[in-house]
Amino acid sequence: MINYAKMLESVSRTFTLSIKQLPGIVKDSIMLAYLLLRVSDILEDNEVMEVGRKVKLLELWNDILDGKKPVDELTNQLDDLDKDDPEVQVAQNAGVLMSHLHTFPEEIQEYIVKHVSDTTEGMARWQKQGPYIQTEDEMDDYMHEVAGRVGYLITEVFAYHSPKIRARKEELMPLSREYGLALQTVNILRGMKKDYERGWVFTPQEFLDEVGLSRDELFEPENEHKALKVVNRLTAKAERHLRHGLEYIAAFPTHQHRIRLACMWPLFFAVKTLALSQNNINVIFSEVKMSRDDVKNIMSKTTLKGWSNKWLQKYYQDILSEGGISPAT
Repeated sequence: MINYAKMLESVSRTFTLSIKQLPGIVKDSIMLAYLLLRVSDILEDNEVMEVGRKVKLLELWNDILDGKKPVDELTNQLDDLDKDDPEVQVAQNAGVLMSHLHTFPEEIQEYIVKHVSDTTEGMARWQKQGPYIQTEDEMDDYMHEVAGRVGYLITEVFAYHSPKIRARKEELMPLSREYGLALQTVNILRGMKKDYERGWVFTPQEFLDEVGLSRDELFEPENEHKALKVVNRLTAKAERHLRHGLEYIAAFPTHQHRIRLACMWPLFFAVKTLALSQNNINVIFSEVKMSRDDVKNIMSKTTLKGWSNKWLQKYYQDILSEGGISPAT
């Protein structure tokens, strides 16, 4: 029998921490949804597959999610991938995941299939479009496909669970997209060098034009001063999304502390990473990471005090100020 929590932990310790906080069916359904999304991720991010194959497999996976094709059509085409890679192992278990999906209430199944399918379709579109982004609007479009739609998914599951959240669903949906964009913007900051090495640059060309750099020149040591301006442009963008993400969390009833915590932790991990990234050239040349103590500190403080929206606002500003970041107005 598959241990879904262990499978999830093998590909994302951070989200495992958050998802484990969730109550009952919310935890189980979001855990499964996340694993189904990881199937899409491995097809998009795999470093050995060429683009045409990625697109075909993403489109096939989308047809499987929609019930148009059997799942073994996908898993039979993954035998050449590294079987020791936890990400690949998730994709190779797509059949088990799909079987587990059908044990959930029909409404939950519909939410998961819709948003995982939409995300997968968006990934395929961006693989076709190519590895470069011209404008901030294009960046937001990419991030919406891979993260904003995930915000929609978790909100629908939360609303299924809680009548009070369901009553605020119309207000929460646009904020949930911002929440997803916030986390993805910080992911892009954290992975700039790695993405460049695999041929992708998610920094909009218009940001580079502002400082007179090409995509390649962004990663050259002699351009450190200009590159830092780009980094800080991205941190400012991330902060704008994060502020809306904080509004998203604050809109949940205070008695839904476990749901709030599950959303708080990724957000405040992102805020801390942002504070560490401001004016930090390591964003360009290597990677910026929080310490384990940072993670423990955030989890401890939010668990004790995160029920208070007033405290959350102050804590958010305090972390930003550590990095010399002024919150957007």
